[in-house]
Amino acid sequence: MTRCFSLTAARNRCYKSSFLKAGLRSTITDLQDGTVMHCWVPKTHNDSKPNLLLIHGLGANTMWQWGDTIRKMIPFFNIFVPDLVFFGDSYTTRPERSESFQAQCVMRVMEANSVKKLSLVGLSYGGFVGYSLAAQFSEAVERVVICCAGVCMEEKDLKEGVFKVSDLEEAADILVPQTPEKLRELLGFAMFKPPPSTLVPSCLLADFIDVSEPTISVSRTSTNFSSLLIANRLPQYVCFAFGVVFFFMLIRAAYTNRLCVQSTRKKRKS
Repeated sequence: MTRCFSLTAARNRCYKSSFLKAGLRSTITDLQDGTVMHCWVPKTHNDSKPNLLLIHGLGANTMWQWGDTIRKMIPFFNIFVPDLVFFGDSYTTRPERSESFQAQCVMRVMEANSVKKLSLVGLSYGGFVGYSLAAQFSEAVERVVICCAGVCMEEKDLKEGVFKVSDLEEAADILVPQTPEKLRELLGFAMFKPPPSTLVPSCLLADFIDVSEPTISVSRTSTNFSSLLIANRLPQYVCFAFGVVFFFMLIRAAYTNRLCVQSTRKKRKS
């Protein structure tokens, strides 16, 4: 049934206006292989500022996750904020769904905008994409910040209780919710003080899912990436950031990430 009003769509329009006022413009890049990428880029590029790439996680689109922070960053950086494939206005007809493919698409967008050097911040799923991008394009990526992403964890860690879920299928059902009930469950994991479930009507949650739902195959096939990332130790300086109460990635995940980086540092020095 078609809705006469969508609160999610209205919020999207507010975010678009905010991005435009912040000095960004919306661009579409056709990669000429069946893939089309949407990205917010600076209206005017300032050569005296470093380039900063912000990679979103699972959710609606990039605006929902970076909308409240870009104004604080724009005075210091040339900001690039892409929609990953199957999020927002980015899509592909190719069969690939891995974080490695996502990273390649994002880097091609950066190259199309004549960006040769950049630093990046990856949030949640975007942390995996950012890690892969830094590994594949180490000459272009100078510094890396990974937020709330256990990039050095392995599937066996799920069975050992590192996460609050027992397997990848269960994680995918929550991280890419298809029902209001699953979205409520995600809010309970993602928020420090989630609102009481009775205060969030199911119609609003269903509206958010209908408007913002990415292709579920992204999460299904992109979660088997830890072995690739462990094999690709990053040469860049890496900062890992975790929330105090982030239930999907417990403290052990952060500790394992740090050990991976420390191991890389020792090898580089020797």
